[in-house]
Amino acid sequence: MRDHPNIIKAVANTGALLLTLLLLACATATPYQPQIAGQRVSGGYSEDRIDDNHYRVRFAGNTLTSRDTVEGYLLYRAAELTVQSGYDWFRITDHTTETDRHTYVEHFPRYEPYYGSLYLNWRPHWRYYRSGVWSTWHPYGRDPFWSFDTDVRTVERFEAEADIVMRRGPMPANAARAFDARKVMADLGPSIKWPEEK
Repeated sequence: MRDHPNIIKAVANTGALLLTLLLLACATATPYQPQIAGQRVSGGYSEDRIDDNHYRVRFAGNTLTSRDTVEGYLLYRAAELTVQSGYDWFRITDHTTETDRHTYVEHFPRYEPYYGSLYLNWRPHWRYYRSGVWSTWHPYGRDPFWSFDTDVRTVERFEAEADIVMRRGPMPANAARAFDARKVMADLGPSIKWPEEK
């Protein structure tokens, strides 16, 4: 019977470890993947064919994906699509990167003492007067000199889009915003984070 608490503790520790690993697996930046609904990690690339050699390419990242990564993956997808379509180089005719930014402000995070909210008013506390306002300080809550607690978080999500025109043959030396598709893939390939196998 003495082993019973130890077994419960071992099961609880194992459960906590598994939950932590699960949460860490979910908290990952968007890998280089097609954007399909219901994926484990949101975001990815998509494209629309406008003409035989003209595409609109997009890459959307989640809130953990940096702007540089989103734009790099967009460029890689443009190069990959160019090679897959049988072309050698591409030119970007239009490019935008949109930022979706949300700021969350949380005032006075609620304190829940270990004995529950039923006895919330039972605790040692002191009243003090500052700047024309009476405030309460207690050892389980806010610091009396920083009593107006606020948590501010800004979350950003980036989506890049480019119109590309693909060409065959050698790339002109003076072509503006033109890229050799195979060179782009060779240069950016080592930095690409691929989706994990299931």
